[in-house]
Amino acid sequence: MTHSASDLGAVAPRDHAALLAQALPHLRRYHGKTMVIKYGGNAMTDPALQQAFAEDVALLKLVGIHPVVVHGGGPQIEGLLKRLGKQGQFIQGMRVTDPETMEVVQWVLGGEVQQDVVGRIQQAGGRAVGLTGRDGGLIRAKKLQLADQNDPSVFHDVGQVGDIVSIQPEVLRSLQAADFIPVVSPIGFGEHNESYNINADVVAASLAKALQAEKLLMLTNISGVLDKQGQLLTSLTPQRIDELVADGTISGGMIPKIVGALDAAKSGVKAVHIIDGRVPHAMLLEVLSNTANGTMIRAA
Repeated sequence: MTHSASDLGAVAPRDHAALLAQALPHLRRYHGKTMVIKYGGNAMTDPALQQAFAEDVALLKLVGIHPVVVHGGGPQIEGLLKRLGKQGQFIQGMRVTDPETMEVVQWVLGGEVQQDVVGRIQQAGGRAVGLTGRDGGLIRAKKLQLADQNDPSVFHDVGQVGDIVSIQPEVLRSLQAADFIPVVSPIGFGEHNESYNINADVVAASLAKALQAEKLLMLTNISGVLDKQGQLLTSLTPQRIDELVADGTISGGMIPKIVGALDAAKSGVKAVHIIDGRVPHAMLLEVLSNTANGTMIRAA
């Protein structure tokens, strides 16, 4: 990891040893296990956080944990759409994706962003491979029928936005076995080879289920799920989630994130955490320490 000389000088050797000793039980527990990481928000746009993220991923692999990265790219997509004179539109947290927007999504996610993430992990000492849902038949999808939040009999047309039909994780398992770190762009393909833009939170949750991951970590731009008073909710049950959606506390882009996290928790993923991607090395703090970070989603 990269630290300044002053950082290192401020930590006594005994404290270094204590930190490593504290990490040991966690390293033992997670050795050989898969962790799916949704990478988005500030962590993707702030240079120092980008480097810290890449270092964390490379280190997890080095100590015998198998990270699988699923990245977003909302700000980058929005930036290119604006340069093309096109205004992005959202319905219930889902980007409306007409054919022109789909071209932009593919270029940004499957090209620019994916290769940047792969390059940074390589620079940090990891061996990363970029994929979209087409590679190895990873993510088959169909057009999403988006039911209205308030009236389930009404459906919104959000264009080439995908609903996952199936996940074929064999290509990810093969890469993991060969000590590569998969970096997945959330683009699926349909039965006629058409492309679909899929919410990255939904993809991360679906991959975590298919791989029976030990943990699903979702990096966000907030400290976790907050109540109406702005206080952090450290643990959420299905009943509490329903209440928070009903009163508007959970809304917009947080809805697919929470729904995906809950689905993963109910499907056997042992721990699902929504954590603050603005904190340097947030993943390592979550995985290798006893510190409670963000919001944990529980199945019951």
